[in-house]
Amino acid sequence: MPDPGADRWVASGHIFCDPTPEGRLLATPGLWRAFLARPELVPPAEACAAERRLHASLLSEPLRPVAAPEIGALEDADAQENWQVFLRFRDQVAAQPSLEAAWLALYAGDVRGVPPLFLQMLTHLVAYAAMAGEPDAFAWRAAECLFRTQRAAIHQGALLLADEEVVDARAADGDLGALGRLLTEAGAPPPTVELEVLSETNADGYPARSDAHDLALDIAEGRPGQRGLARALERFIGHVLGEVVSIAAVPVIADAPWILGLDAEATRIGNALWRGEAVAQAELARILWLGELRFAEGSRVLPRAQGRPVVLALAMDPAQRVRLKPQNLVAGLPLMARGEGI
Repeated sequence: MPDPGADRWVASGHIFCDPTPEGRLLATPGLWRAFLARPELVPPAEACAAERRLHASLLSEPLRPVAAPEIGALEDADAQENWQVFLRFRDQVAAQPSLEAAWLALYAGDVRGVPPLFLQMLTHLVAYAAMAGEPDAFAWRAAECLFRTQRAAIHQGALLLADEEVVDARAADGDLGALGRLLTEAGAPPPTVELEVLSETNADGYPARSDAHDLALDIAEGRPGQRGLARALERFIGHVLGEVVSIAAVPVIADAPWILGLDAEATRIGNALWRGEAVAQAELARILWLGELRFAEGSRVLPRAQGRPVVLALAMDPAQRVRLKPQNLVAGLPLMARGEGI
């Protein structure tokens, strides 16, 4: 039977990766050529001959060492900096045994100076590997939140997440509809066509549309998208951290020895609640999704969190944007280091 997922997220570049026996991804030269084909790295028309030669040589041999004098020969100082940043990122990733290991190493260290685009592209690939084999279209669509900013809106009882880039592009074209109006900022052009919401009726068509990111996801209570988000997080944690967890969406925080915000806004609100501070109702209303996470194996769970669920929270900011930070799962779960406490 074909792998459910092989036809999804082709734009991630997973076709340019080799799988390991453990299901991790290895970058091939083709993946680095895909990076080099990005407009941010293709030399502009006014680029000097040295930059064009550098780009052409890397397309031919993407992993070849580049000496400092070769970068110094570029006439434009910004171009020198851009290539130094890319090559440093390339070397950091290539030094690890898999893309997942590189992702963890980057976020365990200091990602300042790494372009968000590169981190997004790497997270896209890691998320693909985590989701590979998953049959549920709602989980796949929810997993897009791991690497793409969403815009949130409440519409006729639905709690909708829509891809921000798609919303902005359609707003510019006046191609949104009544639903789109709710997802755009004030002053957006009058729309004419509605965004479509992922449903049981159109879920079979998700693979063909997965790279378009043009389906909104309903994460309201009792909707398939609410469970889809829990499933996506289960798979991501299991793949990246090797921890088997179960996550159940919940309507309220009932027992929270450990609150983990999945984004900056939820982290701020969750920290205030954990400290026992009063939080304004308007801020609490920004929390869009709550989940209770339980570990299948508790030997690595910190003592003060053992036997009780970890509450996961996802929120929108004042501009109704949702920026899920999957790295929070690495730094924020109550786990001892491997080997600690044994």
